Amino acid sequence: MKDIRIALLDMNNNHVNQGFRNIKEISETFQQNSEENVIIKTFDVRFKDEMPDIGDFDIFISSGGPGTPHREGFAWEDRFAHFLDSIFEHNQYNEDKKYLFLICHSFQLASIHWKLGNICKRKSYSFGVMPVHKTDEGKEEFLFKNLQNPFYAVDSRAYQFIEPDHDRFEELGMTIMAIEKFRPHINLERAVMAVRFSDEIFGTQFHPEASPEALIENLKDDKNREAMIENFGMEKYLETMDRIDDEDKIILTRHQILPRFLQFAKKNILKEVESLA
Repeated sequence: MKDIRIALLDMNNNHVNQGFRNIKEISETFQQNSEENVIIKTFDVRFKDEMPDIGDFDIFISSGGPGTPHREGFAWEDRFAHFLDSIFEHNQYNEDKKYLFLICHSFQLASIHWKLGNICKRKSYSFGVMPVHKTDEGKEEFLFKNLQNPFYAVDSRAYQFIEPDHDRFEELGMTIMAIEKFRPHINLERAVMAVRFSDEIFGTQFHPEASPEALIENLKDDKNREAMIENFGMEKYLETMDRIDDEDKIILTRHQILPRFLQFAKKNILKEVESLA
């Protein structure tokens, strides 16, 4: 029986972060519920300059993290860019596919690397539980299958991906799957919130791993709490706190997207092993 090998890429640069803990929890739940032997290894990409060898793993989940997604001249940046290209190219030429999920900061890094649009600083820091709107293609996306339109997810970012280059998307075979709330009467570019980079690579600007407990923990940070009140007002902040553990909001998103991605990857990895046997 084949081992399923998962690499978790910690992009938090030694900052305390609830998101990575949540990613580990979801991965460990998958490990406990699998009949197969699931091996999980973590890599501290930015602080310790650790990077998985793609030949050693089947599934990769790369986390959010602080700071600018634009290059600052660190050694890990070239290695991460090479990692992205290696997985993308490996999947074009090999039967045994590699599966990658990119979250928030990692999603921005990949979008910049593949020159998909304008990744720029927001006027103000965004934090809170946001409605995320599926595009027409996103309505067919199996990772979103049991989620309403819009569905709800935790947003935590100082940067945004706007003005997508649709020709570039077409050239690379990539598709926008979700955007910020669509408001035609407001002349503001809506940020891209999810992209299917390929059959095996998916990314979200939001945090599909977030749990109510982690969100409450994050709101103990004055910056996050003030950003949420500034963005939505005190009434909306209190309403969000009231709805934080509603079964149809971030709990549903957490139970759907990453677990579905892991199950999909496992099913295909096992199928590939059978076909090679």
